[in-house]
Amino acid sequence: MIPDYQSLMLPLLKLISDKKEYKYRELIENLALEFQLTDDERKELLASGNQPIFDNRVGWAKTYLKKAGLIYSPSRATFVITELGLQVLRKNLERIDAKYLRQFPSFLEFLHPDKNEVESEEAVISQETLSRTPEENLDKAYQQLRKSLASELLNRVIDLSPAFFERLVIDLLVKMGYGGSIKDAGKAIGRSGDEGIDGTIKEDKLGLDIIYVQAKRWKPGNVVGRPEIHKFVGALAGQGAKKGIFITTSSFTKDAVDYTPKNETKIVLIDGERLAQHMIDYNIGCSVQQIYELKRIDSDYFDEE
Repeated sequence: MIPDYQSLMLPLLKLISDKKEYKYRELIENLALEFQLTDDERKELLASGNQPIFDNRVGWAKTYLKKAGLIYSPSRATFVITELGLQVLRKNLERIDAKYLRQFPSFLEFLHPDKNEVESEEAVISQETLSRTPEENLDKAYQQLRKSLASELLNRVIDLSPAFFERLVIDLLVKMGYGGSIKDAGKAIGRSGDEGIDGTIKEDKLGLDIIYVQAKRWKPGNVVGRPEIHKFVGALAGQGAKKGIFITTSSFTKDAVDYTPKNETKIVLIDGERLAQHMIDYNIGCSVQQIYELKRIDSDYFDEE
């Protein structure tokens, strides 16, 4: 299990207690060994996908200790324990966390650069929030907003008319790179009589292969079972197609998900949740409201050599 960043503070401080200089990468590797992390745990990324979770947590443990004055950086990406850090270790503490570090003025100034800010605000923040790094809290908030948007999108889709649903599916598939153009895809896909749509669509803009598409605008609870997938595979054979996409606004039973055709047919199942996620990814029915840029120091810029 990957330790949270606060659980890394004391082990990190002990690691450099010999007063030697340690590179940031050394801290990561040594702490990973101490906590016996597996390769998979080392590779696990933040939701944003831009950094391993463990590396991020070591980085924030290091930053918090530095802001409190327990360690310092004599050169780029190099860290040494301070006399204050050694004094803290002599207390034989069982844990160092953000709450403990609040006793140091430099750390408080780091947390609250605005002198008028209420210093007791941390009391109303959940322990779960405090255990996450700032990037993890951003990721968590982003995922919550995305989940809420996906739910709202799916509710809208379920209430659509069959004609609008057809257009939505065409828009999405074209945005994903299928169908060539809106005009081509519109000709290829037509409405059926069961509140679904079906037809064929180009796999790419050159039309090198054909994909059969079936989409059912069903309400939650009206799940797609294995018999529907059987019929879908049969429809593929009737169209001379070996690839298919089955889209539903509801969900699939486990038997449907586990079903694998015995021939060369390849099918992709997209349930309501995944449909909504694709709509968000390709800006179908939603638009960008705000963009936040997360930046970090460009160490190469400050290299005088």
